[in-house]
Amino acid sequence: MTKQTETSLDRAQGPTTLRPPPVFKPDRSLGGLSSDTTRANQTAVAPVRVARNMLPAVCDVSVTNVCNAACDFCGFARDKSLVGPRRYIDLEAFTRAMPVLHRNRFRYMTFQGGEPLVHPQIVTLVERATKAGIRCGLITNGWFLARSIDSLVRAGLRRLSISIDSDDIERHEANRGLAGLGVRIKQSIGMAHKRGLRVWASVTVSRLVDYDRLPSTLARLGFDAVSFSYPRRQAFGSTSLVYDEHSALIDMSGEELLAALESIAGMRKKFRVLVPANSLAEVTRFVRGEKQRIPCVGGKKYFYIDWNLNIWRCEAWPEPMGSVLDFDRIRDAEKPCYACMMGCYRHTSAMMHGPIALTDAVQSLLRGNVAASIAALSRKGIGYSLRTLLEQKFLGSEFMVQ
Repeated sequence: MTKQTETSLDRAQGPTTLRPPPVFKPDRSLGGLSSDTTRANQTAVAPVRVARNMLPAVCDVSVTNVCNAACDFCGFARDKSLVGPRRYIDLEAFTRAMPVLHRNRFRYMTFQGGEPLVHPQIVTLVERATKAGIRCGLITNGWFLARSIDSLVRAGLRRLSISIDSDDIERHEANRGLAGLGVRIKQSIGMAHKRGLRVWASVTVSRLVDYDRLPSTLARLGFDAVSFSYPRRQAFGSTSLVYDEHSALIDMSGEELLAALESIAGMRKKFRVLVPANSLAEVTRFVRGEKQRIPCVGGKKYFYIDWNLNIWRCEAWPEPMGSVLDFDRIRDAEKPCYACMMGCYRHTSAMMHGPIALTDAVQSLLRGNVAASIAALSRKGIGYSLRTLLEQKFLGSEFMVQ
């Protein structure tokens, strides 16, 4: 790999360096899980390799719990006490996990944190996943991006997202605790474009955002599109800390959330928004307490993997499914879930529900199970999902997997 070089921005004052501690290596005998957790999940483990739906699967991988930012609404913030000992995913174990994921239909992976660019081997992680046949994306706060972008693209990075908290860059920098971040983001986006990489903003719905002014801010910075995540105050059941129980910025009423969703829908006339209308409608139904049309695909086609190489149905789920290294024998989650409005899961679910039903039907028919095939085709929401997928195709195929 080519040695990463320091840019003039990296020499600017600010929290630019974090000394990595020893990498946490999971217990090989348990795949990173405690014996109690392993026993608790044995009912989900099959004696032989599990047959999967033929569609590709998606996973978000938190490579570290370390972050250089101080976001008010995130538990990974450098000035909060939730994180505990620093953890970095082990490169050796990650490399061993890649063929397991690939043969179980994983084709898309997004690296996240904490802040993924503080992992000392992030470029090699991207390279190993790419060589295994998995298309890689990364979501970052952008502070270290300029020094890494060349190496990341050479390693195979295909998708890039940068977090933006406000239409006002000064307020964004203040929330992140990173003065000068806007300049770094703009420079990094320009570098990414020169290397053929499109970049979208990932915006958390909060009281920091003026949706009328947001499009012009994103355009000035050079973003190609925007996606949205929704505020989370309740603690997750997993190792993820992307929530804050006390942040006033995301302590929003139902009326505030509905107004934000309406504003996001209106933004689609001014800027490319990577959220299909049907997906927004699903989240709106959740906020209103109405029944949603599409169950979550978490644990079936979308998964969360943490720095211990534990694989979870989603970040909100209270217990892991097991170790990634044992995934050949871990059954998919089958029980429908409508319990949250996490954007990455809800948006993907709205698009994948229909194709999953159709491919389940075909696979059941090929196995001679006509009853199971008919049952798959009888699932509610298939047409709704297919229309959502078609709309996303028009929004931009290069951003299909967010």
